[in-house]
Amino acid sequence: MRVALLTYSTKPRGGVVHTLALAEALAELGAEVTVWTLGRGGDAAFFRPVAEAVTVRVVDFPGVEGEDVGDRILRSISVLGAGFAPERSSYDVVHAQDCISANAAGPCIRTIHHLDTFTTPELAACHERAVVEPFARICVSAAVAREVEQGWGLRPTVIGNGVEAQRFNAAAADQGGQAAWRAEIGAAYLLAVGGIEPRKGTIDLLEAYALVRPGAPELRLVVAGGETLFDYRGYRDAFEARAVELGVAPQVLGPVDHERLPALVAGCAALGFVSTKEGFGLAAMEALAAGVPVVARDLPVLTEVFGPHVRYGRDPAGIAAALRTALAEGPLPGGAAFAARHTWRAAAKAHLDFYPRALSLSKASKRLR
Repeated sequence: MRVALLTYSTKPRGGVVHTLALAEALAELGAEVTVWTLGRGGDAAFFRPVAEAVTVRVVDFPGVEGEDVGDRILRSISVLGAGFAPERSSYDVVHAQDCISANAAGPCIRTIHHLDTFTTPELAACHERAVVEPFARICVSAAVAREVEQGWGLRPTVIGNGVEAQRFNAAAADQGGQAAWRAEIGAAYLLAVGGIEPRKGTIDLLEAYALVRPGAPELRLVVAGGETLFDYRGYRDAFEARAVELGVAPQVLGPVDHERLPALVAGCAALGFVSTKEGFGLAAMEALAAGVPVVARDLPVLTEVFGPHVRYGRDPAGIAAALRTALAEGPLPGGAAFAARHTWRAAAKAHLDFYPRALSLSKASKRLR
């Protein structure tokens, strides 16, 4: 089976991590897989090496000075679509992993990781098309699948994420890597992965950290990641201003090298995962694999995925209370074993079972038109 997986970036965002891990697992099971993406800022490769069994096609996407987000999204769709179109017919399965690639791919299968709310007309239209126009849909959690059904009357198939549990579990024993991070940061630290942006609830985590800090004055707040297409400068300015008001000084690392990330996660005192919208929660699952206590926002999707293995809070006060308990008592039992059960091999097998059914339904639908 020849499979094209399309994503929008080479950077380490959750959907891109998912795409690469799925591609490699599909290839291990015998599929012929090509990953298509846009190379922003001169990128010619992904943020990490990709298995030789997977073909990578990076479509050059030069920057345009002064371009706004709406125009950048529309140009992203156009450039990726133009690059992919000449080879589209060579694949049995075309599987898009996000709004941009679903708009660029033409008829396709789409994984809806989470649903966004856009006010910019171009982005709202892009989002709508990417939900409605694919002939089949996958969600990585039942909670997001219910949102799709409630909003559009469509019924996606649920296939959960895997996690590179062994890589993060090994980091739990990497005392040298953890020590290097603690020396760089200069203290014990509460970690957030994903950058400073509204969907990640970073300001709520900042507020919770400020409530916790009087009882743990040595604890630093560290934010890693943050590559995105969107312009969150206003939110980041608000984050920085609120930090000054609260008298705290978070350490913002930006994107972290792929090889160093597991030790950063394994070395933290706790992971704060307080997103306002999520599809699965890959960073939190990685933290469980590393033996780290996790505090998550009390969202249906996160309670579904993580159950009793993380602590929850709804607002800054509740998040702070959960953090105090996590810092005092450590991880809840069974988290690492729970994470280890989420394998990319199992996810890939489920995709290979799903693809023929989806293609068959698409062909039947065409005959009825």
